[in-house]
Amino acid sequence: MRDGNSNDAGKLYIVGTPIGNLGDLSPRAKEILADADFIAAEDTRVTLKLLTRFGIRKPLISCREHNIHEAAELIYDRVLSGENCALVTDAGMPCISDPGEVVVRLFAERGAPVTSVPGPSALVTALSVSGLPSKRFSFEGFLPVNKRGRLAHLRTAKTYDGTLIFYEAPHKLAGTMRDLAAELGFSRNAAVIRELTKIHEEVRRGTLEELAAHYSSDSATIKGEFVIVVSPPVEEENVFETATLEQAAASARELMNNGHSASDAAKLAAKDSGFNKSDIYRELMKG
Repeated sequence: MRDGNSNDAGKLYIVGTPIGNLGDLSPRAKEILADADFIAAEDTRVTLKLLTRFGIRKPLISCREHNIHEAAELIYDRVLSGENCALVTDAGMPCISDPGEVVVRLFAERGAPVTSVPGPSALVTALSVSGLPSKRFSFEGFLPVNKRGRLAHLRTAKTYDGTLIFYEAPHKLAGTMRDLAAELGFSRNAAVIRELTKIHEEVRRGTLEELAAHYSSDSATIKGEFVIVVSPPVEEENVFETATLEQAAASARELMNNGHSASDAAKLAAKDSGFNKSDIYRELMKG
């Protein structure tokens, strides 16, 4: 088997497409789509509408979850033989919560180059309009359908100290919001973003408790594509920063009044306040 670095090989382009507004297709993306020998698409019907909008006619092959491994081999063979392929997903950047990642992994394993043609991404776009911290974040994608797997996933995510980003389908949104509130904390701030870049784009902000209540009212009428952005956990007050040595000694005296020795009281107060046991003991001896 020849590797992907053959001189006569074509190229695989990962092409970002609009997540809603067709005006977001970049000039470079149009050029690559128009020049490609064939296009690999998650759903050929969706991609055909995009190509028709821009007057592009190209052969399409399907790259869906059920056939992705066979499709990846086909794409690799055709690119190796000299054809150029543009890989797209239904909306946004391919390979992000998308079967296309299997294609790129195959090319990477065989040393074949892959070229990115960047475009819109729903997760980054949602984060930018959420108003929540963006310094550190984790993309969680779609939660498991299985209840046990879903709760286990959320219990792991609960301890992450950055912003969390989820995708969700409209018919599952109400249940997901209830689970998020129950597992991550009712008071955590969040934003639910619907129909990004489309005419009916909506950003709803509030606590997880408030948002869960809002979307549970009539789940049958919920429409659109959703991204959920959840703020980092609220930090608990750090008593080490607020307590004074005098306050620590006062706590130790109270422990002594309840029967503890001065030494034990100083030790317990040190554990609670962060002050050195010896400093608390000396403060006790003053009084």
